[in-house]
Amino acid sequence: MIPVQLNKANFEYDIHSLVKAFFPGEDVLVSTEKKETDERISFHIDIEYIENRREEMEKPEGTEPDRIRIRFGDEQNPDREMKREIPVLLSDRKETKNRLKQELYNMLAAYTGQKLPWGTLTGIRPTKIPMGMLEEGKSREEIVAYMKETYLASQEKIDLSIEVAERELELLSRIDYEKGYSLYVGIPFCPSTCLYCSFTSYPIGKWADRIDEYLDALEKEIRFTADRFHDRHLNTIYIGGGTPTTLEPAQLDRLITMLEEHFDLSHLLEFTVEAGRPDSITEEKLRTLRAHNISRISINPQTMKQATLDLIGRRHTVEQTVESFRLARRLGFDNINMDIIVGLPEETMEDVRDTMEALKELAPDNLTVHSLAVKRAARLQMQKEDYKNLHMENTWETIALTARYAGEMGLEPYYLYRQKNMAGNFENVGYARPGCAGLYNILIMEEKQTIMALGAGAVTKFVFDQGQRIERVGNVKDITHYLTRIDEMIERKEKEMEAINWH
Repeated sequence: MIPVQLNKANFEYDIHSLVKAFFPGEDVLVSTEKKETDERISFHIDIEYIENRREEMEKPEGTEPDRIRIRFGDEQNPDREMKREIPVLLSDRKETKNRLKQELYNMLAAYTGQKLPWGTLTGIRPTKIPMGMLEEGKSREEIVAYMKETYLASQEKIDLSIEVAERELELLSRIDYEKGYSLYVGIPFCPSTCLYCSFTSYPIGKWADRIDEYLDALEKEIRFTADRFHDRHLNTIYIGGGTPTTLEPAQLDRLITMLEEHFDLSHLLEFTVEAGRPDSITEEKLRTLRAHNISRISINPQTMKQATLDLIGRRHTVEQTVESFRLARRLGFDNINMDIIVGLPEETMEDVRDTMEALKELAPDNLTVHSLAVKRAARLQMQKEDYKNLHMENTWETIALTARYAGEMGLEPYYLYRQKNMAGNFENVGYARPGCAGLYNILIMEEKQTIMALGAGAVTKFVFDQGQRIERVGNVKDITHYLTRIDEMIERKEKEMEAINWH
């Protein structure tokens, strides 16, 4: 365990994320209170914010000098103890945060003897920085210099973030930010719950007899949204979950028909259905999607190692993944995404290589490479004692391996994001063939367009001024509550739209 003691609450999340990035296997506790613990303490960090110290230092005229004192204490190895003090202006929160993270990063790098490819970038979408600077007319050289100096990022990751930002801007040039919007429809049912999953999802076996009731509630939200957005252009639709293809063919048909009947689709650029789990896919369901001219779907193996699938609770076989993909191809689906996760329990780099070889043979049009992030609501975290002997490891060599294979498959990186609790400061990258990139994926990450979200647990984002201001309103996660309180959910959206002057 690594306790971090603060003399006052400030930048707790940033400190926790940075320390955790260097020590992914350790519990990190950031607190203003000194807490007793029986856990073994690797070393401890004390951070003190000191206001109005009057030592000589260069500061803007009329301001008092402030400082941050950082100390690493290691009773087992006193020679490794460190102490630094840096001048700051605490009233300037952005600059103070950057200076704090830079100094803490340098101390952690010296203590561990390692550096992080993303430097101090832990709690931010990496492409947001170069995208904003590109929109301001900054040159590539200016962006590189800024990201190196401010965030201590490596040249490789800076190049990746700029490449993705340039591609995103090109793709988003087709999007109507002001008069357009996107639609997310959540189907929160799955064949089973994966070990690492924290999404709002429920076993389809227990809810099969209430799916039509769920679609009734969705129809109310659909009617409301279509009415309130009738003068706006619908650019993308994404049906996600959960696993939307847990619905029966007639239910899928009913859902998509409702969308077609209530929304004007003449400005639609993309319609995606996340088929997801191969054990939920049938020929009849795929034919239903094709009957509605939908050709963009996901078939997500996560891994092509059967022992791992069994361990994490994916109740399908590697053969089912291959069969589902080939069936979709035969039926005319020409934009298929496949997700994999690196860092899964008991998987090695060779296992990831085998997975990439199998995907290379299938040749998907999109590939999303996720680094395992274990959220608090996942069984892997909630039942930690049951899984404490599982070995989970991800490395930058593994990330580089997946990137190399993506390039060999003719896929280019087009979106990039990070997650909380992602061990090792890694990233998630979406790759696509030219012309097959997912616009919705970029919009959900870059937050430049309003996304109306329907269904249990769905969170709507009202976006103003291309992301300068965002207002969120969420639906209840519990399905029973969603069904019984659907009118309340609609009223909640209505009131929020009035409060934020949405028109």
